[in-house]
Amino acid sequence: MARNLILSGGPFHDFDATSAALAEVLAEVGVESEVTEDIAGALSEPPEVQLITVNALRWQMDLDRFADLRDRWRFTLPAQARTTLLDHLEQGGGLLCMHAAAICFDDWQGWPRVLGGCWAWPKSHHPPLGWTGVRVHGGHPVVEGLRDFDVVDEVYSDLDLLPDVRPLASSNGQPLMWARPVRRGRVFYDALGHDTRAYDNEVHRTLLQRAALWLLKRPVTVRD
Repeated sequence: MARNLILSGGPFHDFDATSAALAEVLAEVGVESEVTEDIAGALSEPPEVQLITVNALRWQMDLDRFADLRDRWRFTLPAQARTTLLDHLEQGGGLLCMHAAAICFDDWQGWPRVLGGCWAWPKSHHPPLGWTGVRVHGGHPVVEGLRDFDVVDEVYSDLDLLPDVRPLASSNGQPLMWARPVRRGRVFYDALGHDTRAYDNEVHRTLLQRAALWLLKRPVTVRD
């Protein structure tokens, strides 16, 4: 069984619930997950895992609108944690990044180059939480043969993306998911996952299971 470390926690989301839901989805394809909110501590040395997942909202909160939350939630990613993530990828590990991972680690200039994009204040935004249609694009084993689906979520919009990012799914013309090689490892980003309703849709669950298998460099055999 493959081991997965879920880096969790932050404001505005029920990360306890979404991390548990994600762990349950991945367990169905043989991925055993450990969840922690101690991101710096968990990455202070190389974890003995094949997969690392970022399901968190941890960033500097420099904008005035977040001043009342800054004392509790302000976060900078230590240099050792950055090295641990890069070494994980260098050794061929997988990195699954969910939803608010695009906002995380804004003190690290290298994070967008790992992820493939990032939230850019004040340009980036999202409409209110609600039903949205997700269009699935072909051409990659994670999404090949999957149908479009509807889900209750936030559609992250106008992110800054690297030129080589090719969306595997989109909503209202906004890229929601992509997969990319980084060093000797692999990265998958899924902008869905604001709350547990994102994990109720069977197509989305299958997509995430395929993503985990692809990140682990295993055959993608989960069916829709």
